[in-house]
Amino acid sequence: MEDMKSSVTTSGGTDGDAVEARFNALCKNGLSLDEKACSNATKLFKETKHLLTPNVSAIGSGTLEEAERFWFSFVLYSLKRLSEKVGENTQHESDESGFSLCQILRATKLNIVDFFKELPQFVVKAGPVLRNMYGEDWETRLEAKEMQANFVHLSLLSKSYKRAFWELFLTSDANIDKQQNATSSPDYVSECHRFGWLLFLALRVHAFSRFKDLVTCANGFVSILAILIIHVPVSFRNFKINDSPHFVKKGDKGVVDLLASLCNMYDASEDDLRKTMEMANKLIEDILKKKPCPAAKCKTETLENIDTDSLIYFEGLMEEQSLSSSLKILEKDYDDAICNKGDLDERLFVNDEDSLLGLGSLSGGAMNVTGIKRKLDSVASPSKSISSPLSPQRSSASHANGVLGPPNAKMAATPVSTAMTTAKWLRSVICPLPSKPSAELQHFLSSCDKDVTTDVICRVHIILEAIFPRNQERSVTGSLQSVNLMDNIWMEHRRLEARKLYYRVLEAMCTAEAQILHAPNLTSLLTNERFHRCMLACSAELVLATHKTATMLFPIVLDRTGITAFDLSKVIESFIRHEESLPRELRRHLNSLEERLLESMVWDKGSSMYNSLIVAKPALSAEINRLGLLAEPMPPLDAIATHINFSGGTPPVPPLQKHETSTGNAGSSILGQNGDVRSPMRPCTELRSVLVERNAFTSPVKDRLLALSNLKKAPLQSAFASPTRPNPGGGGETCAETGINIFFSKINKLAAVRINGMVERLQLSQQIRESVYSLFQKILNQRTSLFFNRHIDQIILCCFYVVAKISQLRLTFKEIICNYKKQPQCKPQVFQSVFVDRSSARRNGRTGQDNVDIIAFYNETFVPSIKPLLGELGSAGTTTRTSRVAEANNSNDGTCPGSPKVSPFPSLPDMSPKKVSATHNVYVSPLRTSKMDALISHSSRSYYACVGESTRAYQSPSKDLTAINNHLNGGRKIRGALNFDDVDVGLVSDSMVANSLYLQNGSCASSSGAPLKSEQPES
Repeated sequence: MEDMKSSVTTSGGTDGDAVEARFNALCKNGLSLDEKACSNATKLFKETKHLLTPNVSAIGSGTLEEAERFWFSFVLYSLKRLSEKVGENTQHESDESGFSLCQILRATKLNIVDFFKELPQFVVKAGPVLRNMYGEDWETRLEAKEMQANFVHLSLLSKSYKRAFWELFLTSDANIDKQQNATSSPDYVSECHRFGWLLFLALRVHAFSRFKDLVTCANGFVSILAILIIHVPVSFRNFKINDSPHFVKKGDKGVVDLLASLCNMYDASEDDLRKTMEMANKLIEDILKKKPCPAAKCKTETLENIDTDSLIYFEGLMEEQSLSSSLKILEKDYDDAICNKGDLDERLFVNDEDSLLGLGSLSGGAMNVTGIKRKLDSVASPSKSISSPLSPQRSSASHANGVLGPPNAKMAATPVSTAMTTAKWLRSVICPLPSKPSAELQHFLSSCDKDVTTDVICRVHIILEAIFPRNQERSVTGSLQSVNLMDNIWMEHRRLEARKLYYRVLEAMCTAEAQILHAPNLTSLLTNERFHRCMLACSAELVLATHKTATMLFPIVLDRTGITAFDLSKVIESFIRHEESLPRELRRHLNSLEERLLESMVWDKGSSMYNSLIVAKPALSAEINRLGLLAEPMPPLDAIATHINFSGGTPPVPPLQKHETSTGNAGSSILGQNGDVRSPMRPCTELRSVLVERNAFTSPVKDRLLALSNLKKAPLQSAFASPTRPNPGGGGETCAETGINIFFSKINKLAAVRINGMVERLQLSQQIRESVYSLFQKILNQRTSLFFNRHIDQIILCCFYVVAKISQLRLTFKEIICNYKKQPQCKPQVFQSVFVDRSSARRNGRTGQDNVDIIAFYNETFVPSIKPLLGELGSAGTTTRTSRVAEANNSNDGTCPGSPKVSPFPSLPDMSPKKVSATHNVYVSPLRTSKMDALISHSSRSYYACVGESTRAYQSPSKDLTAINNHLNGGRKIRGALNFDDVDVGLVSDSMVANSLYLQNGSCASSSGAPLKSEQPES
């Protein structure tokens, strides 16, 4: 392990004064700050510079020069965002020397992608300093996650707008010159493109809600396209309006209904689009001072064959001279709107400033701004074909995502088109539902010991008001509509959608629960406050995920409802199962959300999981109480309602780290009124990836990973019952023990997937995989406290290293970390910041709680704790594959009745496509018959090798694959010399392919042929 330690510690020794001098030079020369601003910046830098040296290797590429530039940018960004809102005087001072994020990045020679990728390191390390200097709400005011989400959304929208514009209008100067009515300027179309983007930005600034969700913004750019179509001269169009396969919707007069056709192309709401058009037209009238005229009264070529009812036309809007003037006006308006806010200058997306956008460093759709993700080579994996929101467009043949092409062409989904399709589901399936309980649901509510209909309706109103609060502030924006009014309208629509979805899924759950219990009386479930809040939080989260807001990001629904991650994890699987119409994107969102909850959030301080664990495993009560991990009481509904009524805002979120509880009587800390488990309104202190939060495209295995259909289906009410109550299902267990056992089973399943991914990446044997998984299970069952306040991947990485040492593999920690960085779920904080508690022993002269790198955690905490568990691991990794491994006699964590024993590595569901060669990009995937015709056209069928479904009469996998190879290497020349017989490429053996398909028949094929990773010298 010395190899990695040296990389972490040898970068110290920097000259603090010299670094400070370089920072001052940047402020004065690079940004031209005045003396007061420089003084404030230097003060913040001095408070944080002691954190720079020990973290150099964790920032960027690990060089001192680059780490300095990042640190300078973080300090200046924090200064700008936090100082401008402290008070009026500070605001005035900040205005005198205003600088924006883009100016900071240009001065430090960084791009936006890298900036947001590394910013979480600074937030975690410098958090205490920022809190002391700027107050408890510093993280809210910093708005780092919101800025990050805004950047991602604008990246997506600008690509969609650019793609759609250049498909609608001419692109080449040669074609422009051929037009008889063409303007004299060859840059006219480019200016039209810029005009459209600036008008879109004006719409965002003046008319849209401050939440600027992706769906609303997508409607905005579609409305801009409509304005351009009816104003840009016909000679610059790439289509004929009366002979286009895309403008197919006709009005009453038999001519093209432009807005209906655009809605059909983009899955937009026609009502929303018409409202957005009205706002855009009002902007043109007020800002550009253009006189509106009903299009029906105008005779112009651009309106021919278009239904002009309800359309507005502006005479001379796109004339060359007028266009130039309009561009200047819109530029100035945008400058005035964002002046001194420190926000991102959104005009750069139309300027194509690649150096600032960092487009060159975007991986093939895997831009994860809080983690080091796959680079460009990840595009080669078919399993990542739609891996993230910034996936590049793979086809120009789609019309649903705004790309004009053949009407029957295959659609290539983009994040914008996916969001619009998901919003269409919400609009068409959920919105038509009643906003009150249906007759069937009312029957269940009235069948309880007491009719709870009124209670349910009242709770829905209060909780959804808390999640989607009204904005009580009054503001006037001239003749434009108040943005605060738009906020309230947006909130009202979201409340209504969440309410309808909640009632719909609650009815389905009640029906299923009644069938399990063989009785319509569901008093225990329907009177449980925590259950209803979890359901409302889940409904609200799906509404937010559908619209993809830039500000209301998870875990805001936890904070505002007063539940914890563990509470929410209990309903996610049931929610998915009982809403059959849920789009695939939303199912994936909930699955990825549950994965986030299980991997770390349920282990955080203040999680209600500890209130159940202390009952299920009493031996852990002393440690749980010592660390103060128990959840605080869930805020009463009346308190939330009172706060909403008095302040018109959100329920108060406790300050950071406010999770301390009494270490006295454990029982009194567990139960609240009516036997409910207490729960805090926990703030999230970790800056998480927006892409994971809002746009987590997961692999098919993750879609089904957490469904756990093999677990016995217990009544849902037992999951929310008091921890000390006996389980209604019998077996002598308490509800806490049953819940913890199910929870541990999910943890093991998630760990199995991640261990398997690391084994394949490291090219380790199946025996090593079994050993790592076995050790992980033992630690979870017998050393549970190792998971407290930690991430499960931290335990997995340590398991890999200790098993490698015992098995005498030359596998370094550095190599493990390097391969972990390539895993899709990687976050740098996992191996750079691990919680340790030195209260019980003095190590390295330090006491108390701290966060250290994973090697220090391994040496100080992990190894001493798990030594007694290593006896079962053989010297060569020959761990038994059975579940009959004796537990260590000196276990101090205790077990609960029926707790999961150490089991062999599970058969993972649907690992498809599966990489069958460690050195070549060869994948095998079981192809369902139902998808065969859809995926393989008649002309391309001969290029596919489908085991069991041959291109000819089925012979065998070996003969089929050989036929494919012979066909590819035959007389027909394929572009780019595909020679599978080349010695440097090699063929994948039939046995390897056959072994990769073991999941199809449920048996785990032997992989003894898979070599151990060759030993490499440690470096």
